[in-house]
Amino acid sequence: MSAGRALFLVSTLVLVTAAAVLAVLGARGLALLALGGYAVVLMAGVMIPQLAMFAPMVLRLDGTRQEIALTFDDGPGPASTRQVLATLARFEARATFFVLGEKVRAAPNVLREIAEAGHEIGIHGDWHDRLLSLRNPERIVADIERARDSVAAVIGKRPLLFRPPLGHVSPRTASAAKRLGLTLVGWSVRSRDGLASATAEAVQRRVVAGLQPGAIILLHDSAERGERVPAGVAALSGILEEATRHGLRCVSISPSCEQS
Repeated sequence: MSAGRALFLVSTLVLVTAAAVLAVLGARGLALLALGGYAVVLMAGVMIPQLAMFAPMVLRLDGTRQEIALTFDDGPGPASTRQVLATLARFEARATFFVLGEKVRAAPNVLREIAEAGHEIGIHGDWHDRLLSLRNPERIVADIERARDSVAAVIGKRPLLFRPPLGHVSPRTASAAKRLGLTLVGWSVRSRDGLASATAEAVQRRVVAGLQPGAIILLHDSAERGERVPAGVAALSGILEEATRHGLRCVSISPSCEQS
C-alpha cells in the first residue's frame, strides 16, 4: 500500500469520524474544520501523483538496473516531435510518448514515425483537459477512449499507458483507467520544460540532478497549446550525453516498470 493510500484511509477514519462526533456535540465550527482538513487531503491526493492515493501508479522503473525512462507529453507536434526523434535516434535511446488525441488526428504521420522508431506510445487525454479529473465519470471515459481509438486507428493497436493531464488522479480518473485496462503513469523527475519561462540550461540542470537508476523523467515534445517549442527539446541532447556519461540506458516504460 502506498503512503498516499494509507493517508487517505487514516484521514477518512479520523477526520470524518471526528467531524461527525463534533457535530453531535454541537461543535459545528470544529466539525467544519475537520471536514475542511479532509478536503485538503483529498485535493492533495488528486494533485500530487507521487502520493498514488486513489490508484497504483508507475512512478519509477526498477532501480536495480542502469535504466531510466524519458517521457514526452503533449505531442505529437510535426516539427518539434521530429526534432526529438532525431536526437533520440542519434543516441540510440528509447522513450515513451504520451500523446493527445486531437494532435494525433492532426498529425497521424508523426505518430506513425514515433511507433516505427521503436518508441512506446501512451495517451495523455484527448485535448489536455486540465479539469479532466473533476469531470463526470462517463465524460472521463469518453475522453480517454477517443484518444485511445485515435492512436489505434494510426498504429493498429491500442496503447496501454495513460498519464492524465497535469498528472491529476481522482477516484473517477482511477476508475476510468481501470475500466479501460490502462496503467497510470506518473514521474519521479519533473523538468518543468513546459513553462514559457523555461530555458534549455535550466531544464538540463534539473533533469541531470535527478539522473539515477529507475528515474522516470517528464519532458514535453510539444507545447500544450500553440506553436511554442518546449525548452526540453533543446535540452535533450545534453541530457542524453549526461545519461550516457552516468552509464544509464534510456528505455521505454512497459518492459521495465514496477508499480508504486
